[in-house]
Amino acid sequence: MASGFDNPIFTDADKAREYLEAQRWPLGPICPHCGNADPAAIRGLKGKAHRPGVYQCNACREQFTVTVGTVFERSKIPLNKWLFATHLMCASKKGMSAHQLHRMLGVTYKTAWFMAHRIREAMKDDVSTSGPMGGEGKIVEADETYFGKTETQPTVTTSGKPFTKKGKSGPSGKRAVVGLVERGGNIRTFHVAKANAETVRDVLVRNVSRDTALYTDESRLYTVTGREFASHETVRHSAGEYARGTVHTNTIENYFSVFKRGMRGVYQHCAEKHLHRYLVEFDFRYNRRSARGIDDTTRRDDALKGIEGKRLTYRRIGEAAYA
Repeated sequence: MASGFDNPIFTDADKAREYLEAQRWPLGPICPHCGNADPAAIRGLKGKAHRPGVYQCNACREQFTVTVGTVFERSKIPLNKWLFATHLMCASKKGMSAHQLHRMLGVTYKTAWFMAHRIREAMKDDVSTSGPMGGEGKIVEADETYFGKTETQPTVTTSGKPFTKKGKSGPSGKRAVVGLVERGGNIRTFHVAKANAETVRDVLVRNVSRDTALYTDESRLYTVTGREFASHETVRHSAGEYARGTVHTNTIENYFSVFKRGMRGVYQHCAEKHLHRYLVEFDFRYNRRSARGIDDTTRRDDALKGIEGKRLTYRRIGEAAYA
């Protein structure tokens, strides 16, 4: 099957539906209402009264399509456009703006924006089932960063110049993000209300095995918490040290660099209440990076595996989420 933009699943709604059915139901349709998977008890409805892809479960008498119980449910957007949007977001290292999606898909900007957030919902990995990061003999790098412009008017000094206060949690008005990356493994990032020793410790102990070697910079946020792990090594950026043998935080810093370039260059603006969704998107692509032998098609199919059991409404999009 073609893997580029000429793939028929991106241009033909029926081909897209058949592809999604094969991805979601490799052994045949499963009723999303009662869980019935007996092929003899599920039949496809045909005729002028029914659109293609409608099934009826003889066990519960409910009708359904492949989009029921997914982030695509109740959408009037053709499935081929959903698959194309998913592919574009998975194939673009720094993301794909809603403006670009709306131009390429031929939908309104508002529709493209909502589609992108639904796709990010599908990209969300369930860390509660994947276990802690690291372990004996493994290294996890931890760091924090601050993103976004201040959303409040800065104080004007007596000289007439704007002044923004800086505190222990970083520049005032900026959004704090804590990141954890396992060397050669996955990353997890978290939007926190405030980056202090308490919130950083909470993120670390919930996500990293105590048998792990923890690598950070010299920030005091990690001084006490670092003692709870097998070892804690630091690099002194203030002294011009960025690597001491294998001791460095370059992996997590490189991730933050890609994230910030994407947010500033592609998305340009992000309300704080949506930041956690953009982090999910960048985490998803990093964890399925090409260095692991994962291509754009596999990455897209992984995103499609995440559509099930998730719904995202306009009301829910506005909900902020902190670690």
